[in-house]
Amino acid sequence: MSEQKRNEAWVGGVALSTAVIAVFAAVTTLYVGKFSSRAVLFKAEETNQWAYFQAKSIKGHTYEIQKDRLELEILASGGKFSPRAARKYEETLAAYKGNVQRYDKEKAEIKEKAETLGTQGKTAQERAGDFGYALIFLQISIMLSSVAALTRKRLLWYFGLACVLGAGFFFLDGVFLFY
Repeated sequence: MSEQKRNEAWVGGVALSTAVIAVFAAVTTLYVGKFSSRAVLFKAEETNQWAYFQAKSIKGHTYEIQKDRLELEILASGGKFSPRAARKYEETLAAYKGNVQRYDKEKAEIKEKAETLGTQGKTAQERAGDFGYALIFLQISIMLSSVAALTRKRLLWYFGLACVLGAGFFFLDGVFLFY
């Protein structure tokens, strides 16, 4: 086989490998977008949960203040109320105590959900970062392979193929979160 035909065959191999790498880069780009979007959505939902937590805290605090005010009124009066008024005070105090306990329970549930969403958001952000690094390595590989085909420098193509290994590591890390 003549040198020119070997060169043409090699350039064809470089073109084919570059096309395969480009497909891998396209798939990786989808994963970057997918996990970047998820990170943003989880963060937004986490923020909503913390706002909901604050609303419940304010409502619960309002009931605590009212309960404390009624208790102080009872103490200040020395308990001198008609039986009907005393019963109404006790019913109201019991309702306020119940509401405070209910809001504390709801806040605990909301807090747990917000923290879970925060963890999920951080994980999605880590994955997006890993896929982003993989994409960078793939883009470098495509660039090196293209320059290798233009200049007929095989060493550049080999470096480009080595970059695919780096991309593979980060891609797998994005899938499995090794560390």
